[in-house]
Amino acid sequence: MRNPDRRRGAESHARRCHYPRGRHRFDPAGRHGPSGLRAGCRQGPQAERQPGRLRAGTATGIVTTPVSTGDRVPLAAPSSFAGSFAGLSLDRPRLMAVINVTPDSFSDGGEAFALDDAVARGRAFIAEGADILDIGGESTRPGADPVSAEEEIRRVVPVIEALAGEGPVISIDTRHAAVMEAAAAAGATIINDVSALTGDESLETAARLNLPVILMHMQGEPGTMQDNPTYGDVVAEVRDGLLARAAACRDAGLTAEIALDPGIGFGKTVDHNLDLLGNLSALAETGCPVVLGVSRKSYIAKVDRDLPPQDRVAGSVATALAAWGQGVRIFRVHDVAEHRQALAVYRAIAEAASEGS
Repeated sequence: MRNPDRRRGAESHARRCHYPRGRHRFDPAGRHGPSGLRAGCRQGPQAERQPGRLRAGTATGIVTTPVSTGDRVPLAAPSSFAGSFAGLSLDRPRLMAVINVTPDSFSDGGEAFALDDAVARGRAFIAEGADILDIGGESTRPGADPVSAEEEIRRVVPVIEALAGEGPVISIDTRHAAVMEAAAAAGATIINDVSALTGDESLETAARLNLPVILMHMQGEPGTMQDNPTYGDVVAEVRDGLLARAAACRDAGLTAEIALDPGIGFGKTVDHNLDLLGNLSALAETGCPVVLGVSRKSYIAKVDRDLPPQDRVAGSVATALAAWGQGVRIFRVHDVAEHRQALAVYRAIAEAASEGS
């Protein structure tokens, strides 16, 4: 059952964010995104930082003038409408390819665990059009055992060093401060943390490195997160929790860009996941870029049939298309070519429909 207080809370939040009040609308042409991806998502020369104060839509603590987009924003939005993240303009979808340097990944069963295999996979993703390579050395699937920082560094640093100069931006997927340090030294320029920088020294380390960060929402720890996850209002709680972590980043001195990830499948039931996926514009309208990682996840099998991860590509792509219309611009995927083609065709059709109306 929906929480009747959500709309009142959203309206109050909207007044602070300078976006239209009311229920978030699904928009197949993707017009929600550019209106939410304001200049406030990055610190520009005219920005005024206010430590300790959170204002959604203004890069969580950076105050800028909101951009007025009118009733329509074209799919190929001009730079005045688009934000950016880690040097990538968000006027089009950006694909973040997953490289799991682990023996126990849920999606590929450790196919890229060996160095040569991981590097080969990264180069294949580059050929398919990946914009970001997200390299991780610890599985965070439900029930996964933790990995030491030393072992994680041993796994990921050689892969980062091999791929850092080959085009895409390199992201390190880690919860550990020592791994962030080592990965940055090896060439990673994004920190992607499933625990939203809540681990020991991770916030201080990220602030000192001052690299763009992706903050993901997770209820609990990977080993226990699926043990009866409970929310009063999952959309509001995920949004507000992420904004609080973004404010903590600003208070710690991080001035680089911040992106938000709702953490689909991380401490959430299927119903929680679907509620979030139907209301992603609640995150996009905060003004921070939204990263979505749904590739091959189990909610797809619950909605359709109980298929193994490698047979959930169509459901992953369908989710990406729905998310684009709600303002998501960065998609964390295992299947780059399929997502790239689907999003390109979808946008072309939506743009043709917009021009003809």
